[in-house]
Parts: sequence; C-alpha cells; structure tokens
Amino acid sequence: MKSNEVKLIREDGRRLDGRAFDELRPLKIEVGVLEKCDGSAYVELGKTKVYAAVFGPREVHPKHLALADRAILNCRYHMASFSVDERKPLGMTRREIELSKVIREALESVVFLEEFPRTCIDVYIEVIQADGGTRTAGITAGSLALAEAGIPMIDLVAGVAVGKINGHLVLDISDIEDKYGEADMPVAMAPRLNSIVLLQLNGRLTGEEFKNALELAKKGIMEIYQQQREALRRKYSGISAEEV
Repeated sequence: MKSNEVKLIREDGRRLDGRAFDELRPLKIEVGVLEKCDGSAYVELGKTKVYAAVFGPREVHPKHLALADRAILNCRYHMASFSVDERKPLGMTRREIELSKVIREALESVVFLEEFPRTCIDVYIEVIQADGGTRTAGITAGSLALAEAGIPMIDLVAGVAVGKINGHLVLDISDIEDKYGEADMPVAMAPRLNSIVLLQLNGRLTGEEFKNALELAKKGIMEIYQQQREALRRKYSGISAEEV
C-alpha cells in the first residue's frame, strides 16, 4: 500500500495518536533498574520499551584482543521475540547486527575509552516492546546505563526519529508512521557539545525539509536530554519517579 493512500493525519490536523507534529510521545526514563550489572537504564517512549545494561570495564577474553591504548566498547542491540506483532525469530538478525554497530559508534564518540586500556565495556540493549524509534531509544538508554556505571563520558547521548507523513514533518514517529510515511530520519546528539553522533535517512527529503527535520530533531532531543539528567538526579538524590 502506498504511503499517500494511508491517512496518518486526522481531520482535526493531529496525528493518529492525537499528538501535534512537534510533540514527543509520553516519555519515562529510569536508571539503576537492573541488578547484577554495573549500570542500567530503562526508556519508555510511548509503546516502545527498552532496557540497557552495562558490564565493565572488565578483562578482555581472549586476552590477545585487548588494546594497549584504550578499552573496547562492545554493543549488542536485540529485539525480544515478543516485542513485535509478528513473532520475531530467535537469534540476531542482520538488522540487529547493523544497529548494534551504529549504536556502538554513537556511544564510542562520547566515552573516554583511553582511561581503561586493555579492558572491555559491554553494553546490552534489549527492546521488549517495539513501536518505532527503537534505535534512538536504545542509544538514549545505553548512554544512561554507561553514566550509571560510572564510565567517564564527555556528555550523555539522546536520540529521536523525525519522519515525514502525508507531506508533513513530524517528531518521534511511531511504528505505523514509520511503515506508511514518506521518510524516517533517526538522529542522536551529544547536546552539550551540539554534536551529531548518529544521522540516518530512509526515504527522501528536500534540502529545506532536511534542515527543518534536523531542527525538529534537536528540539525533541533537548527534551529527552533534560529528562535523562533528571533521571540521574533522582537516582543519586534518592527520589523515586513516583514522587516527582
């Protein structure tokens, strides 16, 4: 079915879930949610739900893979078989392997790996429910888990996907908007540095649309970034999410 045959904008000018074009889905962020790991985080963006866990720095096995001048950052992005409507096959798919690499490269850009030579840091990202924006939610969660593990970082990383539906640019696309929209552009940034660490584009945008989509992504990322910082503040001040 062609994208222009699917109405993704209601008669009242809002999206199917009632959001405005520049509005994020309801966002929930928590850190320190898992036991027996060095750092963990949970990100819930609408119906998309993602956990991240960090182990390390720890010894590299086998030892000959260790680097003398820095740590190795490993990343595993995985979608649970029950996370999507059509049950996903067990094991790692090509898409998951690709996104593991993309997320690793984004997180590497902000971690002081040279502080931990001859070690490795493992980041595990598990999507337990997918409704669009899983890679950017994974980066957001992975960044927080690294921070909670005490890994020195230049900045946190936050991400969001911008899309184009029925000719309009929209922030934080859902699964149906991703499937039937005209474009999908995941973006992740280290906001304090104003540095883009991930930018991909599926579909077509004009030069002007691309510029506007990037500004829209920055707006959403700053909202997520503030909530990341607030989640860390709650964690270390002993305030629960329910008390806020």
